[in-house]
Amino acid sequence: MSSLIHNMADLRDSVQKQRPLVHNITNYVVMHYTANALLSLGASPVMAHAIEEVEEMTTLAQALVINIGTLSTPWVDAMLLAGRAANRLGKPIVLDPVGAGATQFRTRTALRLLDEVRVSVLRGNASEILALSGEQSQTRGVDSMDSASEAQSVAKRLAQKHGMVVAMTGAIDCVTDGSQTILVSNGHPLMGRITGSGCTASALVGAFCGIESGCLLATAAALVTFGIAGESAALSHPFPGNFSISLIDEIYQTNGQKIIARAKVSTENVAWR
Repeated sequence: MSSLIHNMADLRDSVQKQRPLVHNITNYVVMHYTANALLSLGASPVMAHAIEEVEEMTTLAQALVINIGTLSTPWVDAMLLAGRAANRLGKPIVLDPVGAGATQFRTRTALRLLDEVRVSVLRGNASEILALSGEQSQTRGVDSMDSASEAQSVAKRLAQKHGMVVAMTGAIDCVTDGSQTILVSNGHPLMGRITGSGCTASALVGAFCGIESGCLLATAAALVTFGIAGESAALSHPFPGNFSISLIDEIYQTNGQKIIARAKVSTENVAWR
């Protein structure tokens, strides 16, 4: 376990040094916040969604993050173009299926992306993961009403089906490639009381995957970093408004040393040298 945590710590510091460019096709609600979170992490964000430039922008980036939070048909077309470009170039893709299961349009779009694009990491809440697995789920808008523990076996099957990492976030984050699983217990309930915390998690995962080909490790390291930042922000700012601002500051301050001291992870079938 110690070697796994040290690998996460090294990866966090490497993001700061390498400053990966992350191309985000994301929603209007979170663009500003997730851009600031990526900058605080040490990465470089770009938000481009026009059909005329998404392929070209993808060639410049180290990772692509696709977020379906505010969908429209032109945006779906742009997501597919960017995703196919990333596949051709061998670049990682993180898909955030915001609100999958809430409407047919969202669910169909997320399933289409999974079918037509090789996604590296699917990051969603339990309800979204269940909806994309064809399982019965409970959702209210974009909020999950299913527990992560109930959906872990479904997440593993979905990961195996598509050959990707599934990160199902909640009180305990489950990160699995279908055979290996890392559980992350870092975080704070206030993270669920602000707009865009899940979207931010996906953006950070994109940054880590942009410099680490092992998406299981990269995803878990991103979620540990974000969770520790949330814990630290809540200590001094116990209400959502100031917590939201403090969270950006704490992402900036969460380095490898903090990860070694404070990471709370457990594993199933994971071995690290």
